[in-house]
Amino acid sequence: MFLGATPPLAAATQELTGEAMALHDRCVALARANPKEALDKASAWKAQGGGFGADHCIAMAFFEMGEFRKAAIQFEELAERMMQMPAIHRAQTLDQAGQSWLDADNPERARADFDAAIALAGEDPDLLIDRAEAFAQEKRYWEALDDLNRTIEIAPKRADAYIYRGSAYRAVGSLDLALEDVEHGLKLAPDNVLGLLERGNLRRLKGDAAGAKQDWLRVTELAPNSRAAAAAKTNLARLEEKPTITKKKKAPAQ
Repeated sequence: MFLGATPPLAAATQELTGEAMALHDRCVALARANPKEALDKASAWKAQGGGFGADHCIAMAFFEMGEFRKAAIQFEELAERMMQMPAIHRAQTLDQAGQSWLDADNPERARADFDAAIALAGEDPDLLIDRAEAFAQEKRYWEALDDLNRTIEIAPKRADAYIYRGSAYRAVGSLDLALEDVEHGLKLAPDNVLGLLERGNLRRLKGDAAGAKQDWLRVTELAPNSRAAAAAKTNLARLEEKPTITKKKKAPAQ
């Protein structure tokens, strides 16, 4: 429903210091640019006793390679090894695991990790939004709405929370509430591509094809290589399709 999980959080690497922290940061940067090379380097580092930093970089490389299940398992194993670290750091790593499970199309496992992260860190807005995403993937939209309502109570200026809640309202058929939320989110963040994509969806459902086209074109301008742009392009193509009229065949003369 929310067009993909949010990117993984910053690493919970407070146990790293000095050279190990620098190695970790370079490895994670490489994972984003060239994940296969980063995986090879991190594996070699691990063999030399790289510890947490190497294992975290391996997880990040798996994520960037699209090996989401492997990444999720790696993040979960790291969280298990962090029992002596502050709760917030374990929560961050569990959140990374949950985000990976979402991209692996396993919302149940994702939700379990988000539940554990919230138990450790409390009602953090990012964690609540991530759990709402898991609920939405399970088509449990009312539970998603509960988490998004709470997010907005805690962080009323979070544009993404309003946009996601609008998406959830659309899923349960409340188009007016959905459009109201998305419009509010776009007032807070006018160039939010997910908000523009969602408003286009809502405008199309309410019969405003011109408004929908305007929003979807704006998405492709702002973020041409994003998932949102791919969805907008698909919607635009469908909008241009002309309905096929099938002529009835005449009955043969008697």
